[in-house]
Amino acid sequence: MQKTGSDDGAPARRRRSARPTVQDVALLADVSPMTVSRVLSGGKNVRPQVRERVERAVAELGYHRNENARSLRPGHRSGLIGVVITNIANPYYADMQQGIEEVATAHSRRILVGNSREDVGLEQQLVADFMGRRVEGLIVVPADPASSGHLSAESLSGTPVVLASRAVDDLDVDTVLIDDVGGAFKATTVLLKEGHRRIAFLGNRNSLFTGRRRYQGFRQAHEAYGVEVVPELLRTGQQDVGSAEKAMLELLALADPPTAVFSANNRNTVGAIRAIESVRRRSRDADGAAAKEIRLFGFDSFEFADLSPVPLSIVAHDPRDLGRRVAGLLFERIDGTAEGRPPRHIELPVSLDQ
Repeated sequence: MQKTGSDDGAPARRRRSARPTVQDVALLADVSPMTVSRVLSGGKNVRPQVRERVERAVAELGYHRNENARSLRPGHRSGLIGVVITNIANPYYADMQQGIEEVATAHSRRILVGNSREDVGLEQQLVADFMGRRVEGLIVVPADPASSGHLSAESLSGTPVVLASRAVDDLDVDTVLIDDVGGAFKATTVLLKEGHRRIAFLGNRNSLFTGRRRYQGFRQAHEAYGVEVVPELLRTGQQDVGSAEKAMLELLALADPPTAVFSANNRNTVGAIRAIESVRRRSRDADGAAAKEIRLFGFDSFEFADLSPVPLSIVAHDPRDLGRRVAGLLFERIDGTAEGRPPRHIELPVSLDQ
């Protein structure tokens, strides 16, 4: 039987190609291509030690199964762009997706959308699935700023990727951000100038890129104004409306509740409005008196924000424009017009709607 390894004891390995194949995996794992296919398709008639060798070879080579191989003729592109978002329930990402689709359609491409739910493991799986479908490029809202291996040029075999809304540590690729720090700073400064000294912060986990940056702007405004941040008024980790409402109810139940709230995203803002209105209604029902007004300043707009029953200002920007800008950078990489250019980092401005 012909050996797949070399006779002199050197490992039977190839340099990673731009698109590793089943044959590459088979050579490295010292098995037949048919065995590789059985492992990848979940076949059970494979010895555990053989399966382990194949899986190790797949990981080392960065092999992605080609789901489109039967439908693509040689030399033809898939016509697909992969988009990974973190929260499909947030209308913000629906608007961003529309911006991406506008540009993709203009380039005769379609998009595949996956929801990572802020889970890095799921994000890695989605990226692998998209790569298996031979997407021409990826747009990712990353779940974790410290997790970059699956988005590296080596792991993606040269497929271009652009990050939207968040950056990733140690990953220097085209990135489009929002002025998170500046927007939070300006909004909090407005509240401080209005005389508020007990300002609550309602936001995402500080481990998230945007959550950390928006809290940074909140704190910097206090420092610039010579006012201490009140620790008992800080609530982070709310990823949806329900958890934000609960956090806001906790703040309102304090012996000395906040007079103003800075909300770091639209899901937290909606939760805050629900909580404030709930307490206000109960107060009216109990003694006929209106509850004390609480000033609210939220980052990111949302539908019907102008009809809020709570005094509300917004740090506004256009998520559809964010989508267009991200997609524009991606297609410059795909079409080769940005070839040789260093990664571009763009920070889009915000405005205050008061």
